[in-house]
Amino acid sequence: MNWSSVSLPRPVSRLAVVLALATGVVAVGGGAASAHVTVASSDAAPGGFGKLTFRVPNESDTANTVSLRIQIPEEAAMASLRVQPLPGWTATTTTAELTEPLEAHGEEISSYVSVVEFRAADGGGIAPGEFQEFALSGGPFPDAENLAFPTVQSYSDGSDAAWIEPTVAGQAEPERPAPVLTLAAGAAAAPTTEPAAEEHGHASPSSEPGALALIVAFLALLLAIGGVVLGVRANRRTVSS
Repeated sequence: MNWSSVSLPRPVSRLAVVLALATGVVAVGGGAASAHVTVASSDAAPGGFGKLTFRVPNESDTANTVSLRIQIPEEAAMASLRVQPLPGWTATTTTAELTEPLEAHGEEISSYVSVVEFRAADGGGIAPGEFQEFALSGGPFPDAENLAFPTVQSYSDGSDAAWIEPTVAGQAEPERPAPVLTLAAGAAAAPTTEPAAEEHGHASPSSEPGALALIVAFLALLLAIGGVVLGVRANRRTVSS
């Protein structure tokens, strides 16, 4: 029997298609995850304290990101907010008066940190093709499911990317959405006292859309390989008979 004259089973050709689709899913998922300025936390919950991590990718091909200005709206106000130092960057804060005072540790708080700005040292910043993470720690968090933090990203060429548009449920995502933090479902998931300033945490990467897309693509690849093996075995039985 001349096996070179035997045509390959259809599952083999389908494998190429599945591989291409799986690769596309990973590429699209990864791009979507890295396209915007985002905020995440592993321990933030209503009534508790936690760490916020802002992930900032550089979208320019020619300029560095040299400044990040994070606004904390009054509805997201926290009685205490601290900045984690970042080498090569200087952080400054701006305070604002509260319409309604907050209460923390038995004290009434009439003002809060409303703006945090990170600025890179001369010649530094986030280079093209890179990203950086900026961390804040504070609380207590308001009793809410989601909190938006409008953010402005500035580049060394003088341009700005204003991530300030609200995301509305049931509508398409805006072009420049403000980073949105999803708080944990129960307050018990977060500490009710302020953590030490030197404590560091990291957002879980498994919660990102890119990780989910990678898992889906991997499962599709496994199913495709299984189909090829079964198809080849069936074809060999047919030829031999």
